[in-house]
Amino acid sequence: MNTASKPMYEWKNIPWKKILREVFKLQKRIYQASLRGDKRAVRKLQRLLIKSWYGRLLAVRRVTQDNQGKKTPGIDGVVILDPTRKIELAQTINSNKKPQPVRRIYIPKPGKQEKRPLGIPVIRDRAKQAVTKQALEPEWEAKFEAKSHGFRPGRGCHDAIADIFQNIVQQPKFVLDADIAKCFDRIDHKQLIDKLDTSPFIRRRIQEWLKAGIMEGDVFCTSDMGVPQGGVISPLLANIALHGLETKVEAAFPQRKIVKGKQAYWRPKVIRYADDFVILHQDAQAIGTARELTKTWLTKVGLELKPEKTRFTHTLNHLEQEEPGFNFLGFNVRQFPNERTTKDTTINDDKQVQYRTLIKPSKAGVQRHVDKLREIIRNHRSKSQDKLICALNPVIRGWCNYYSTVVSKETFKRVNHVLFEMLWAWAKRRHPKKSKYWIYTRYWIICEGNRVFKDVKSSSLLQHAQTPIRRHIKVQGTRSPFDGDWLYWATRMGRHPEIGSKVARALKKQQGKCTICGLYFTETDMPWVYNLMEKGQTKTYWLAHNHCQRSTRHGRVTEEPYDGKLCGMSCVAGIVFYRPKLLEILRGQHLT
Repeated sequence: MNTASKPMYEWKNIPWKKILREVFKLQKRIYQASLRGDKRAVRKLQRLLIKSWYGRLLAVRRVTQDNQGKKTPGIDGVVILDPTRKIELAQTINSNKKPQPVRRIYIPKPGKQEKRPLGIPVIRDRAKQAVTKQALEPEWEAKFEAKSHGFRPGRGCHDAIADIFQNIVQQPKFVLDADIAKCFDRIDHKQLIDKLDTSPFIRRRIQEWLKAGIMEGDVFCTSDMGVPQGGVISPLLANIALHGLETKVEAAFPQRKIVKGKQAYWRPKVIRYADDFVILHQDAQAIGTARELTKTWLTKVGLELKPEKTRFTHTLNHLEQEEPGFNFLGFNVRQFPNERTTKDTTINDDKQVQYRTLIKPSKAGVQRHVDKLREIIRNHRSKSQDKLICALNPVIRGWCNYYSTVVSKETFKRVNHVLFEMLWAWAKRRHPKKSKYWIYTRYWIICEGNRVFKDVKSSSLLQHAQTPIRRHIKVQGTRSPFDGDWLYWATRMGRHPEIGSKVARALKKQQGKCTICGLYFTETDMPWVYNLMEKGQTKTYWLAHNHCQRSTRHGRVTEEPYDGKLCGMSCVAGIVFYRPKLLEILRGQHLT
């Protein structure tokens, strides 16, 4: 489209349903061409997607409307929230203007004194990176290894933990728990560009972003190595730089080996989440060999292991001063001998060792959560019980959902008790002259047969121990959302542990589709919950894309005259409909 021409429609009238379909069709073709090794078709389709008007519109929407950092400016201090300027950005997104340096800021790491450096590009460069990522990601999703789970669509921490469980549940193993030192800041640019092996057009773009430089305050620094954290395309580039580690380590070992007169699978397993990874094997010497191979491979891409975060341990037995088990992604993975196992039984005995594999929340993860709850309660010392509950519930819900796939019941009970003690101190401070019985009956009200921390006019405080434990099913092999099997991915999204039960039930009722546009939800979407309640009926939940509810904001159905009556909770969602047509629209009819 000519950048000087006037667009055919305004931002609020853009047909996002059609755009999403057409962009995904191109991405699916790129994925399939990459699977069959057709490099020429991949490059042709990538260039078509980057140049397309639909691809540019979708990239602009993601960086100016969908992303959480949409209001964070770069060095120019510009954020684009005006619809007219979004259209102008989409028109000029492929201009030859050189990228500007990123703005360096520091954010604290959880539970640590050191801070993590972030590089925030300007909004124009973020949009360019988004449209380039749309073209590159399907190609590399067809190439990435099956046990790489970090920063990939359709995968997450729970898939990595489930992968670890599957590899140690049948046999105790030695573990190399490793972390790469300053992974994003030390990636070698030349090695990364060579590994990309992409078209000259995309290669020049990425080289310009990598060499754009960093502005820290008023000081300019050159960027001779590393990928700035904070960029839209940075996680994908980091995954590409680390791609091949699993294949390199496994290829150095034979497929099968004779052990004690029996054939055994002898290749180690490398399970990686971004720059954190573990290597599992039943032989200690093989772990040492894999460690040296890993060091040599990382040196070629300009990286090295972090000594203070690299541990060699065993899942069941003590090794010198090392305790059994290891921590990974906030979970503690360890095996315990059963009561029937004799004390002198070791892993070298001929008879089979009986043990249990238990994955629990790590002590550090529990302590961070308790500290967070204590901070919230302290900040609400002089505020009402209703406001305290509203501040605590999202934190409790998110933490419990994250650990709801492992053995967490006892941990939840302990944290519940600690929270009760903190709330009891909060309540006693507010009424130092009242009796304990008065304080207890004032703030802990009987609800459904149980005493809960609840205000008369508000909802009750969530209980950690009431969170159900639901096992997470690992993603199948090398599957990717770009394969087009929407039924599989929509089902997985409804079973995701970090999605609430209300949203999961609504997803199942709607068959994983948006109630306004009719398209499937993906993990990159932000579902908007409509909470409807008619008189004499229970609450009904309907889901829609965040951009769909924005596009229909303040829309009214005109078949019947407006009588001034609004359907309560729908106004909170930012949409005003006439009462007679509201439920009919949300149950499947598209807005015209």
